[in-house]
Amino acid sequence: MDALPPENLYPYTVSRPIYSNPTFEEDNERQAREERTLRERLSRTCGSALKVVKGVFPVIDWLSRYPIREWLPSDVISGVSTGLVCSLQGLAYALLVSVAPVYGLYSAFFPILTYFLLGTSRHISVGPFPVTCLMVGSVVLTLAPDDHFLLPGNGTGVNGTKADGIVVDMEAMEAQRIMVASSMTVLVGLFQVVMGLLQVGFLVRYLSDPLVGGFTTAAAFHVLISQLKIVLSVPTNNHSGCFSILYTLIDVFTNIRQTNRADLVAGLLTIVIVMAVKEVNTKFRHKIPVPIPIEVIVVGNGMAHDEMTVYGSMCVPHMFAPAQPPNIALLWNILGSSFSTAVVGYAVAVSVAKVYAAKHDYTIDGNQELIAFGFSNVFCGCFSSFVASTALSRTAVQESTGGKSQMAGIISAVMVMIVILALGHLLEPLQKSVLAAIVIANLKGMFMQVTEVPTLWRQNRADCFIWLATCLASVVLGLDVGLLAGLVFEMGTVVVRTQFPACSTLGNIPGTNIYRNMKDYKNIAEVPGIKIFKCNAPIYFANIDYFKERLRATVGFDSVRVFKKRNKALKKIHKLIKKGKLRGFESERDSGRESGQVEDGDWPVPEVEVHVDWAMELPVRVSVPKVQIHSLVLDFSAVSFLDVVAVKSLRLVVHFHSSRIQTALSFCPLYNSFSHLRALFLTPFPFACGLQCTTHQLSVTRQKKLSKSNLHIITAKSYTQSTSLSPY
Repeated sequence: MDALPPENLYPYTVSRPIYSNPTFEEDNERQAREERTLRERLSRTCGSALKVVKGVFPVIDWLSRYPIREWLPSDVISGVSTGLVCSLQGLAYALLVSVAPVYGLYSAFFPILTYFLLGTSRHISVGPFPVTCLMVGSVVLTLAPDDHFLLPGNGTGVNGTKADGIVVDMEAMEAQRIMVASSMTVLVGLFQVVMGLLQVGFLVRYLSDPLVGGFTTAAAFHVLISQLKIVLSVPTNNHSGCFSILYTLIDVFTNIRQTNRADLVAGLLTIVIVMAVKEVNTKFRHKIPVPIPIEVIVVGNGMAHDEMTVYGSMCVPHMFAPAQPPNIALLWNILGSSFSTAVVGYAVAVSVAKVYAAKHDYTIDGNQELIAFGFSNVFCGCFSSFVASTALSRTAVQESTGGKSQMAGIISAVMVMIVILALGHLLEPLQKSVLAAIVIANLKGMFMQVTEVPTLWRQNRADCFIWLATCLASVVLGLDVGLLAGLVFEMGTVVVRTQFPACSTLGNIPGTNIYRNMKDYKNIAEVPGIKIFKCNAPIYFANIDYFKERLRATVGFDSVRVFKKRNKALKKIHKLIKKGKLRGFESERDSGRESGQVEDGDWPVPEVEVHVDWAMELPVRVSVPKVQIHSLVLDFSAVSFLDVVAVKSLRLVVHFHSSRIQTALSFCPLYNSFSHLRALFLTPFPFACGLQCTTHQLSVTRQKKLSKSNLHIITAKSYTQSTSLSPY
């Protein structure tokens, strides 16, 4: 039976009275609209405006509902504890940026103020993060190296070593370096604000967990090497870019004999003590109400031993630096590094924020977080600070000590302010090696990510390769170039996985309606006469050739070659029938026509329908490939889309209707594209199209057939042998 024309495939009937407009108005009484008063309109407008304001300043929403008695005591305790950690980490992380420690205090203070107004996370502690600090520091050392500030004289050289008639202008170098760092921070903030306004927070999803894990582990390695020279107190040159780690290690081991033993002992003791106490805090976190502030204890002990302060002590002025605009001339030189730093800082902060939002059952707005961190970085960049993000260790302290909201963040900022204005002079005897040791001790969590590699290898080797490639590239090429290389490699794995998709032949587990890959199980059998082919990826221009190769390997023959060979055999059989040399293959067709034309001949022959058993020996000398199946099922459950190239290629390559093979699509999620794809397939070989098939089955409960093709749509429960798709 011929199929209905395309426009009549889905007929429907509408039955209702025929209305004129007056009749319709009479039968369906029109309801008068309520007129709002001026007060109601103003109230609604003000309500919408207030909603917009609350969206821009989330603090208005949660602060108006802040339960003072229940939350304020916990926030105060949390804020004081976190403020102490913020102060010390700010001092320590300033070493990563290669600026004076006081600027780390500024970076721990200013961004909290802005995030309090604009942020949506209640628990993250905003401030310096080792990875972003090191990314800023690499730019600082590139644009303001020591060599740019050499002066003739007989003073002290680089890193406190004697230089033959040459000294470094420390004041000019410090001013230039903080200008580079703060200008880059402003640019990072502008990038984040623009991304937030454009609602492109989703872009951070391209930074997969394996990529971020490999990148942060490599960053931890960079941080370790950069702080090693401070712990040893040996002179080194400043290196950045490709192979900077190697060059730094060469300098360290070249000058290893100049190690200051006092700094080395202080640093090693700090690392051991801090890591040990942090382990105790983690193990007994449910029994200890407040984590032991080991960094504070270590710093207090370091200040008590001021006989060692001559080895790299520091000066902390008791005031804030005046605001200053960024250096516009520098911005063009740091565009690429600023963008990568903006993405990394946001990705880390949002990842940490999501962890605690899920734990405490509230939601965060990713795009609002971009705006919050963007304005925070613009604001703190104007006050001689460097890039703000968050750190898991510092946020863990704020949450574990009872922090309920960003009120704890404000209190921590007050603590940092007290340190800057009143306690800064007490930190002057503190050795830089102790601060460097605190930085190294806080890297344990990032280094422990290495334990994820064996798990990734077992679960998904592509993700494991992404982790390893990103980590290796970031170690060798530098953090900014390494991140880009890792992202390109990640995108490459996606292309490779779709260009060479996993295709399989499915078989039946005896006694069940379960179908699995034939290669994965011993007790599995193919359905006789039926091939079930599954592709686990979208089919598009890049993988259509591979798809065709695997399909040919599955069915055991090339359908195009079969089609051509059978046509050739039919032509020769027509010639033999016309000459009267062959009988038994033809039957007269009652079509009302007396003659027809053979495709490549000029002679008239009676129009006949030729019946050939292709499994038997043919009466002509044509080698026709044997076809051992009568039905093919294409399982498209994992095929999310077909592009035009794939559709045309499938239409041209699959000629199963001429091979007496019926084809069915099962589990195909392309229903919405049905009309478009069907039109492409209708001529000349209507093989397949985007059809809605919800389950596997050849014993068809609801079946449609397109035009004169052998394509079927199946919507039932399982592939079976008792099939309506039987041999012709």
